[in-house]
Amino acid sequence: MSNLIAFGSRARNHESVRGKQLTERAVYTVVEVAQLLSLSRGTAYALVRDGTIPALRLGGRWVVPRARFHAWLDSLEDENNGGTY
Repeated sequence: MSNLIAFGSRARNHESVRGKQLTERAVYTVVEVAQLLSLSRGTAYALVRDGTIPALRLGGRWVVPRARFHAWLDSLEDENNGGTY
């Protein structure tokens, strides 16, 4: 019985490590960006393809560099608020 408890605690630790790795990734997928911006998947892909959302084409997929995405998003806030918060 103690083996089951130990196994269960290892599984929880693995989940928290996996969650931490996901938050520290260098790129987002287009689907993740769509979720972050409350957009449809199709709209997010259209904005990526036309260059509105900064993205890179790697092989057959699009990735959105995390730092560039947040800098772009911050610049939109500055433009819309006239630079003030």
